[in-house]
Amino acid sequence: MIGTQATEAIRAELARRPRGWLGLPVQRWRRITQAGFFILFIVAPIFDIFRLDLNLGHLILFGFDWTLGLEGYAEGRISTVEATMNLLLRGFLPLVAVAGTILFAGWKWGRLYCGWLCPHFSVVETINQTLRRAIGKQSLWDRKPQPERNPDGSVTKRDAIWWLAVLPLTIGFAMLWAVVLLTYLLSPAEIYGNLVNGTLTRNQTIFLTAATIAFFVEFMFARHLFCRYGCAVGLFQSLAWMGNDKAMVIGFSRERARDCASCNSACDQVCPMRLNPRNVKRMMFACVQCGQCVDACDHTQAANPDGALLNWVHDLHAESEAAFNARAARAAQPSCRRQEA
Repeated sequence: MIGTQATEAIRAELARRPRGWLGLPVQRWRRITQAGFFILFIVAPIFDIFRLDLNLGHLILFGFDWTLGLEGYAEGRISTVEATMNLLLRGFLPLVAVAGTILFAGWKWGRLYCGWLCPHFSVVETINQTLRRAIGKQSLWDRKPQPERNPDGSVTKRDAIWWLAVLPLTIGFAMLWAVVLLTYLLSPAEIYGNLVNGTLTRNQTIFLTAATIAFFVEFMFARHLFCRYGCAVGLFQSLAWMGNDKAMVIGFSRERARDCASCNSACDQVCPMRLNPRNVKRMMFACVQCGQCVDACDHTQAANPDGALLNWVHDLHAESEAAFNARAARAAQPSCRRQEA
């Protein structure tokens, strides 16, 4: 009896511990990687780490000119075979290596780049949380406001005054993205110098104005839609992920669905992509592996000796999740919600 009680106490203690590495919770690590990559996204063209200079007509990589080596062919200094080899070694193979790395990561771990690195998704999450403070929803298109109480017990109250932060923040992000995008195409020194001195050329002004308007509309009204279907990097990661039944996925312990009665669909509420994490893999096509649903479940089930119902799973457990019948899952969730009610 004592042994059983001790085991249950240990399991309950483990359930309360935040997931993470080296003493830092998972979400803290994710914020660090997101912030680091966002900074890299901004400074990469400034320090010539990576950019495509339209004036020079070639890439710049780590301070070096990256050309296809066809100048010699145009001048008659190299043969057709040498030009073909240059195209293969300097163009095709590097492209395959980069695309292959992204697709392999997607095949094995899902849209890990999106949830942990992508600078666009950092903007999505920032606007989500600021908008929630203004209207109680992470998206203008959500049907109902979220509960004010968060899974960790904190409270996020709705106040319309936060619109004074939402709109400037969205405009600021749109302008930043427009400027940074232009520095990937033209000399950063020229662009930032022209901005500071107010001497932008006509074409630069047109580009920045059009790009800022486009990014504002996307960030404000269609940021989730773009992440799901408009981003080629995310889309191909999802397609690769769907092709691997043993890939890492959020698994739901459906045999314990009654335990969901102790929370208010916390996992659904926190998902930045506005998905339903308890659904089957095929219905989670746009999942970015951020793990916020897992953390929410950890918090709401902290007192449950059996632990959380949502966990990252892989291999055989992931295969079982991928093979689960979608109709059965849809039937399980309403019953789960009835318990919550």
